[in-house]
Amino acid sequence: MENVLRPLAVIGGSVFLTLLIGWATDLLLRKADERHHETPLWGLLRRARVPYQLVLCAALLRGSYDQAKLLLEHKAGIGRTLTLVLIGSAAWLTIRIAAAIVETSYSRYASSRAHRDPARVRRVRTQVELIMRVVSAVVIVVAAASMLLTFPAMRAAGASLLASAGILGIVAGVAAQSTLSNMFAGLQIAFGDMVRIGDTVVVDGEWGTVDEITLTFLTVRTWDERRITMPVSYFTANPFENWSRGTPQMTGTVFWHLDHSAPLEAMRKKLRDIVRECPAWDGRAYNLYVTDTTQNTIEVRALVTAKDADDIFTVRVAVREEMIRWLCEEHPYALPRVNTAQAVVPQDEAEEGGPAHDGVVRPRPSLDKDADVRREERGARGAREASAGRPGRR
Repeated sequence: MENVLRPLAVIGGSVFLTLLIGWATDLLLRKADERHHETPLWGLLRRARVPYQLVLCAALLRGSYDQAKLLLEHKAGIGRTLTLVLIGSAAWLTIRIAAAIVETSYSRYASSRAHRDPARVRRVRTQVELIMRVVSAVVIVVAAASMLLTFPAMRAAGASLLASAGILGIVAGVAAQSTLSNMFAGLQIAFGDMVRIGDTVVVDGEWGTVDEITLTFLTVRTWDERRITMPVSYFTANPFENWSRGTPQMTGTVFWHLDHSAPLEAMRKKLRDIVRECPAWDGRAYNLYVTDTTQNTIEVRALVTAKDADDIFTVRVAVREEMIRWLCEEHPYALPRVNTAQAVVPQDEAEEGGPAHDGVVRPRPSLDKDADVRREERGARGAREASAGRPGRR
């Protein structure tokens, strides 16, 4: 009877204490979260209740298993298994607590500076996420090493591994050269303020927003909801456009190709009315100029401003659409067209023998007056010979 009650009491007591302590801890965290709404720390710590209970249960079972006197022939194996569970759950709990503390600190910082310096907030967010990934990787490596050291064979192999650490380091460095370079590039991006989460960038002709930054890759979300994943080493070795670096304010341009008779002054007034009615315009500047001309059209450029990349796109499309609609309704002659009518020639040029209005091309008078006199004499002599019935001189 004792062989049955003892294991049940030890195991059941460990599980009961685990559930009781976990419930009490969760109740305290819930009440603290209700009292302190200004900080999300207590609510974030509640996410760690599962690894917390695993740590408690594994620790209680590992400490009291000798008293249970159950499966004594497998005592070493069961004890090592409980130790492995304890190490793994402790690493999980450490990561969750660190994430809760870091997220709380970032939330306070972001709420206090979000309106004054959004670029700084994005930079801190990028650094925090990369630091959390480094901390998680270190904790996982330490936990894995601790698990391996629980096996006696691994302890014996430790000396030989340390003796050949130099050769293994060279081999690993050559084999993982690209991975290591990406990891160092990720740290350089995080602390060098080259690109941050939420920045608007143009990479290889693709416009998008930085969605995720890790130690090895970076994800850009394009305007059409595609995801472009690139190694972070690309951003340290190649040029790219970062529209959010420094100040997010931007200047945009809109081009039209119009007829030479386009009403420029009226277009400037219309541009003023359009931008004033556009909520995305930040009110800093606008203007309209002729920037180029061809034999058929002129190039008209409008310049507008906005507070960020999203608003500048909205202002540009609104100005382009409203101006085209206004030109079609009020000044259709200003739109580009192909001229198929005959050119109008001045009257004095037509009288001198140029192309007249009727389309008949008349010979121009010669500049040599003697030649004109001789031509008139030959014409008169030919007319007299023809009237006398004699053939004219050839």
